[in-house]
Amino acid sequence: MSEQALILDGESLTLDALRDWEATPRPAALAESARERMQQSVAAVERVIDQERVSYGINTGFGALARKRISRDQVVQLQYNLVRSHACGVGEALAPNATRRLMLLKANALAVGHSGIRPEVVETLLALLNADVLPLIPERGSVGASGDLAPLAHLTLALIGEGEALHQGEVLEGRDVLAAVDREPVVLQAKEGLALLNGTQLSASLAIEGLFRLERLWDAAIAAGALSVEGLAGSYSPFDPRLHAVRRMPGQIAAAEALRGWLSDSEIRENHRNCSRVQDPYALRCMPQVMGAARDTLDHARRILECELNGVSDNPLIFDDEVISGGNFHAEPIAMVSDFLAVAGAEIGSISERRSDCLVRGVNPDMPLFLTEEAGVESGFMIAHVTAAALCSENKTLAHPASVDSISTSAGQEDHVSMAPWAGLKLVQLCENLARILAIELMAAARAVELQAPLKTTPELQKLLKWLRDISPAHTGDRRMDRDIEELAEALLGLPEFK
Repeated sequence: MSEQALILDGESLTLDALRDWEATPRPAALAESARERMQQSVAAVERVIDQERVSYGINTGFGALARKRISRDQVVQLQYNLVRSHACGVGEALAPNATRRLMLLKANALAVGHSGIRPEVVETLLALLNADVLPLIPERGSVGASGDLAPLAHLTLALIGEGEALHQGEVLEGRDVLAAVDREPVVLQAKEGLALLNGTQLSASLAIEGLFRLERLWDAAIAAGALSVEGLAGSYSPFDPRLHAVRRMPGQIAAAEALRGWLSDSEIRENHRNCSRVQDPYALRCMPQVMGAARDTLDHARRILECELNGVSDNPLIFDDEVISGGNFHAEPIAMVSDFLAVAGAEIGSISERRSDCLVRGVNPDMPLFLTEEAGVESGFMIAHVTAAALCSENKTLAHPASVDSISTSAGQEDHVSMAPWAGLKLVQLCENLARILAIELMAAARAVELQAPLKTTPELQKLLKWLRDISPAHTGDRRMDRDIEELAEALLGLPEFK
């Protein structure tokens, strides 16, 4: 394996390393230390079977059937039955990048060495990942407790030669999936099906996607807000560092500093320095407070998800010769973080939509209504703002927490669930809406700044305008804006950073 390979040891994976790997893919491989720990846990499983000790998931049924003892000659069949019966996922397949992330997270969790699974099983999983043979994993079917069982069952089907995968645009089925990487189907041993199915990797993959997107969009929202300050001839005073130092909120201090990074020397500012307006609307004046709260939320989520990267979330777990059944598969930490991120994203969009409203309704008295060339004959940004308002309202619904909506499953045995996958799915959808809301604000703010020519904005914002105009031409009269909005939103989501 190349020296450039991403080595999985179950201990040292970070979000930054994950993001770098996703941006510049390279092979992933098990560390030798991980292989040794995994072999030790496999040996412990074999001793349980040899000594006929009753251990959940090794020689018992699952869920509400946990009291049913399984004979020694059926423990392997038990694993196959588990995988096949749990493959009940429905809906669209996960996006390729989410599938790659899920596969990597699953391999890294098993590499910790408490799951009773052979290294060669994980190496088969990594062979698929390294060749970009991606199992087709349905998005829906998990409640985020007892792990993401149904989606991970579809991953496991691919490993045993009974599933489907996507490779170079072609859908492979059955044994062809493994033939694409010159491998034979995995022959499951005791505990291995359960180790593969149990775990929170779908929930984590979706939450991380939301985090990565929101980190990019936070930077974009700061830039859009700064451009709106200039478009509205707003005051720089609310970003004075002394104000934020005495509030003592780390995110607020960081947000104000980021805004000051965009707002330096400006002819527009000098032109209105002595204007009669005393205070700006909250959508401008309170940006550090709102965006700062969002920044603190992102930082909190990053801490939690960084722990999850190297966490073990299947069940039961093996510690030396002791097999302990617990509840690490419960995805409540991820569900709550996903919900918290959704609230932050909704608020970033909400204050952006309010700034767009300020831009089109004449808060700056020198601006024409709806930023038109000729009011009445033209509608300008009237309906672009309506689109932002529609998306903003949709995000308020999507921000309703999923984690408070438990539902009992498995004949009451699994009587409290996290709903983390749904929290993650709607978080990703919310981010797509947010990118469009910010795109609309950027377009409107750019128009407002350009209407103040020959006065110039700050050098930093002039660079932003140039970048923006490479995607969306200057507004010189009514035209369709849907394509501009979508292209700009896609650019915002695709940027590794927006600064």
